[in-house]
Amino acid sequence: MGNFGLKQHYETAKKTGALRLSQKKLDELPSNLQALAPLLRTLDISENKITQIPDDIGKFTLLKQLNLSRNKLTALPETLGDLSKLEGLNASSNFIETIPLSLSKLTHLKQVNLSDNRIAEFPLMFCDLKHLDVLDLSKNRLTTIPDAAALLCVTELNLNQNQISTISEKLAECPRLKTLRLEENCLQLDAIPTKILKESKVSMLALKGNLFEMKQFADVEGYDDYMERYTAVKKKMF
Repeated sequence: MGNFGLKQHYETAKKTGALRLSQKKLDELPSNLQALAPLLRTLDISENKITQIPDDIGKFTLLKQLNLSRNKLTALPETLGDLSKLEGLNASSNFIETIPLSLSKLTHLKQVNLSDNRIAEFPLMFCDLKHLDVLDLSKNRLTTIPDAAALLCVTELNLNQNQISTISEKLAECPRLKTLRLEENCLQLDAIPTKILKESKVSMLALKGNLFEMKQFADVEGYDDYMERYTAVKKKMF
């Protein structure tokens, strides 16, 4: 990507507040990007070969949307926590193993996509974020959903294609959780907490591809309670 090509994108960004550098064969963030820090609300650097996001990203304090997907990142900088206006973060399809604790400060986050990474511990820094609607952690290396995950305020939690074998029954206490995706994990039938079926707000529970036949699910205690919620939601849609 020549300087002339980037210059055109920069000029557009100065007018629109959005810089899109997807598929530009970049292996690092351009050094002159800093000049746009006071202006940018959207930054898309997806589908490149970037291995590291510099700490200076924390100076882009007006950012609302940040797309880092399909790069070669192994970590995210702590300074992401300085992006106080951030609403959407997409860092899917990288090699990320840990998530910075500083993201707990991003009170405006609405959607976070961390799918297709190497995360092995449940990222509890997203708990208590009142505006977070969707958290996608599919295609990672999670093995358990801990008690503390009950503090998540999301409406949808995607945990498909992990290695989850245990789920805390406290997940039923999530105040807004309606869609819980757990397909293609390592769940036995008795690992599904009765409390989630009986007492939660979950009306869409996706469980295909685990260590039991789906027809067995109908025999689990609390199944009828869950199906009442599922059916009620379906009726509202039509």
